[in-house]
Amino acid sequence: MNILNSVILGLVQGLTEFLPVSSSGHLIIARQLLGIQTTDGLAFDAVLQLATIAAVGVYFFKDLLRLAKTFILMVRGKVVEAKEKTLLWAIILGTIPAVIFGVLLESKMETIFRNVHLVALTLFLGSIMMFLAEKYARQNDSLTIQKGFLTGMFQTLALVPGISRSGATISGGLFLGLKREDATRFSFLLSFPVILGSGLKKLYDLYKVHEIATLGSPLWIGSAVAFVVGLFAIHFLVSYLKKHTLNIFIFYRLLVVALILILF
Repeated sequence: MNILNSVILGLVQGLTEFLPVSSSGHLIIARQLLGIQTTDGLAFDAVLQLATIAAVGVYFFKDLLRLAKTFILMVRGKVVEAKEKTLLWAIILGTIPAVIFGVLLESKMETIFRNVHLVALTLFLGSIMMFLAEKYARQNDSLTIQKGFLTGMFQTLALVPGISRSGATISGGLFLGLKREDATRFSFLLSFPVILGSGLKKLYDLYKVHEIATLGSPLWIGSAVAFVVGLFAIHFLVSYLKKHTLNIFIFYRLLVVALILILF
C-alpha cells in the first residue's frame, strides 16, 4: 500500500468512525474503488480504529479519568456518586456482548463480512433502524445499568460492516428512552473499551507476524490522519446532535446504497 492510499483510508476512517454511517463499510468501499487488495486489510483497519479511539480518549479525557477514579474508589470500597457508579457499570456490562460476539464472529469478519454488496444491505437496514429510533424515541429517561447493557447489545450489530457502531448505539439509546445528547455521549464512552481492545489485539497480531515492518510508514501516516480527522468528527457529531436528528445521516446512507448498486 502506498502513502496516498493510506492517507485516503485514514481520512475515510477518521470521518466515518464516529458519524453513524459505518467506517468499516466505507473502508471496504474505499478499498474497492482504489483497487487495494491486501491480506492484512482487517488488521490495518483495526489499527486505524485504534488511532480514532485515541481521539475519543483525548476528547473525553475528563470523563474517562472520572470513570477511572470511580472504579478505583469502588475497588477500595469507598462511597461514590450514584450517577458515576451507574455509568461505569453500564459501560462494563454494555461492553460484554460485543466482546463475546466479536470473538465468535471474528472468522466471519475476516471473510464473508467484507463484501460490498453486504455493506449496501446493512447500510439500508441500519437506515431503517435509525429512522424508527427517531420516530418512536421518548427521550425522557435517564441511563440505567440495564439500559447500558441493552445498548451494548445494539453495539454488537456493528460487527457487521454497514450498520455503524454509533448509529446502532445511539439508536439503541433512543429506543430505550435516552435523550439524544445523552445517547450520543454514552455511545462514545461505550465504544472506547471495545475499539481499544480490538485495535491493540490486531496491532499485536501484526507485530507477531512482522507485518508492522512491512506496512511501515503507510500504517502510521494513515493512523495520524485518522486521529486528527477523528477529533473533528467527534466534535461535529456531539455538537450537531444537540439540536438535530439523525435524518441527514439516514439520507446519506441511502445515497451510498444507491451508489454501490450503480458502481458495483
